[in-house]
Amino acid sequence: MPATRLNRIAADAAALDECVTYIERQIRPELEARPGSLGISVLAHREKGIAIFGSVWATSLEMTGSEDTEAPFRGELARLAGGPVTVEDYQIPIFELVERPAVPPDSYVVRLTRIQVRPSQVDEVIEVVGDMAVPSLVVTPGFCDALLFAQPASGRLISETVWRDPQARAAAPSVAAIIQTQFPAEAGGQIPDVEDAEDYALVFSTLREP
Repeated sequence: MPATRLNRIAADAAALDECVTYIERQIRPELEARPGSLGISVLAHREKGIAIFGSVWATSLEMTGSEDTEAPFRGELARLAGGPVTVEDYQIPIFELVERPAVPPDSYVVRLTRIQVRPSQVDEVIEVVGDMAVPSLVVTPGFCDALLFAQPASGRLISETVWRDPQARAAAPSVAAIIQTQFPAEAGGQIPDVEDAEDYALVFSTLREP
């Protein structure tokens, strides 16, 4: 199963731009040369001063093997940002790429929705997103792609959807609402805890399907 390592960077606007440039020019060629790389992506929320840099791998084993390359780069990113870079590793049970240009127009928007359930309920969330949410999204005008990141041991998941512009995103079905309304009652009666979704600009992406 594919896997991703998400690096969250917090910095002021100038430092954030330096970090993005460093990722594209220095980190990208090194990581993409490693076996199992499926590309990288960078999202930015400039008003909040946050960037999320994700490296994607064909398997968790290959992601683990990349840490000796990523760790020094992460240290440099922390220096440029003036603060620590936080890291989360996830599996990617849903990987639906329809359109994600390497250099997207400025209008492209990414919606991230964090979900928390009991570890025993992770498979149910994956099933709801794969069987109900994704089919609704792919027929929506302006849809580009959808991924679901999962940490089975902790019960944490992140839904990521990409849209051509904010208007398309606003008109699309809500992944959070679909999960909360379609989650099976037999899963224990606990509705998933879905945090407020956040929209990010897609700075660049070289992701490709396995």
